[in-house]
Amino acid sequence: MSATSPPARKSWTVTVREKAVAALPPETMFPDGQPAYMSSWIYVFGVLSLASLAILLLTGTILALKGPMWWHDDSIGHFFNSLHMWAVELFFFFMVIHLWGKYWMAAWRGGRARVWMTGAITFVIAIPCALTGYVSQQNFDAQWISTQAKDAMNAAGIGSFFNLMNFGQMYSWHILLFPVMVVGVVVAHVLLVRHHGIVPPFALDDQRFAAGGAPEPSAQAHATHAQPTGDGASGDGGIPASPAPSGTEREQ
Repeated sequence: MSATSPPARKSWTVTVREKAVAALPPETMFPDGQPAYMSSWIYVFGVLSLASLAILLLTGTILALKGPMWWHDDSIGHFFNSLHMWAVELFFFFMVIHLWGKYWMAAWRGGRARVWMTGAITFVIAIPCALTGYVSQQNFDAQWISTQAKDAMNAAGIGSFFNLMNFGQMYSWHILLFPVMVVGVVVAHVLLVRHHGIVPPFALDDQRFAAGGAPEPSAQAHATHAQPTGDGASGDGGIPASPAPSGTEREQ
């Protein structure tokens, strides 16, 4: 290549790769360790929600391939239908605890607003996904749910578009459209969690210092400010604390 030849243009694949690595570096996506505060159970329910979702996708795929006659008439079909139903119950149970736990922890702190919003959107999308699943059971429960819920859809003005009495339409929504949306938002949620990191609890530095652990710089500065000066014990900024009153003084 001569010195006067123009520089080679970067391929679009190189541009996409560089932007992806810059936004989601490997050391962030696959960390070697996690903070000590993750030993709390409140951080487990997100993973349990993902595990329930994985069971839902697996059992739902098998049920969709085999068809309604299989899950109604075959004993193995009954078993997989039960697994799918209980996975739904666990998914919503774990997800509600996860959402409420992160709400009281203010999980949107530190630029994590999109993390919280994608989690809440997942819950909102999962509700009609469960509704279409109940309607797709092809039994008396499904008939009752569909006939009762169609009035709500008509009152909302979407009854002609979202017809719960139409099994083919509800089945398509349940096994394809809603699962794709749920999985897509969940993937975005997990990537954002990896990008921003797990939200820490409130006042972590003060809690570590009070427990006798190694204080962070802010807590260490606070501790230095509260060190005793002179002969008396310092209770506030170097002011000697008063000695404990004697028994006679307490009686007075």
